[in-house]
Amino acid sequence: MSEQKNTTPFYKAVGQEVEVFEHAYKNRLPFLLKGPTGSGKSRFIEYMADKLERPLITVSCHEETSSTDLIGRYLILGTQSAWQDGPLTKAVKEGSIIYLDEFAEARPDILVAIHSLTDHRRTLFMDKLGEAIVAHPNFMLVASYNPGYQKGFKELKPSTRQRFVSLSFNYPNQKIETEILIGESDVDKEVAKKLTAIAEKIRHLTELGLTETVSTRLLVDAAKLIKSGLPKRLATETAIVEPLTDDPEISESLKDLCHLMI
Repeated sequence: MSEQKNTTPFYKAVGQEVEVFEHAYKNRLPFLLKGPTGSGKSRFIEYMADKLERPLITVSCHEETSSTDLIGRYLILGTQSAWQDGPLTKAVKEGSIIYLDEFAEARPDILVAIHSLTDHRRTLFMDKLGEAIVAHPNFMLVASYNPGYQKGFKELKPSTRQRFVSLSFNYPNQKIETEILIGESDVDKEVAKKLTAIAEKIRHLTELGLTETVSTRLLVDAAKLIKSGLPKRLATETAIVEPLTDDPEISESLKDLCHLMI
């Protein structure tokens, strides 16, 4: 869990996502981002929190994340116990934006915990304390997930999805992605173009059977390595190819492709 303040993250809008988010915030509606890994979901939320001048609390969810982790728990301090608020309770009280990243990965009891926060009640029920907290007027619940990851196992139920205003994210077109690389790394425009061209090529190589394809995040990493002086071929190998696969044959094929294009 992390809390970010006083930052101005770089973000390049690709559609009307900024306008939609602002209206969702104005109407106190929960917000859901759907899209593949590294497509800019987290950066977008950081940008919007900064734009709206609201504190942001981010929780990276995984299969062990439970409602207790979000709401809070009793801690033993010497011979006594004391209650400690979790990040969700803190956000509800203080009026922060809370971002549940990879929401679908968490345990099912989290869905129960947030139901009353995602409808007209905007209330958090704390069973362990026997309390109910009405959310601060500025509180906003934001979640994200990757619909294509482990399809059939980590899907959100329709009844859950329908509690959110939703936006689908994908990798931007080559022109915008080139601008993102330049904005994030200050890399040369021609290098940025070559990196995005590599990404476009790999994303269409469906016959390789990659679990995940080249994300904008990986391209940014490669651009930063190149900008700092690492040889281009080595940068693409370590920042793009190696994170994608452990298969030696696929890896060699991707390296050959990158060497030809960079």
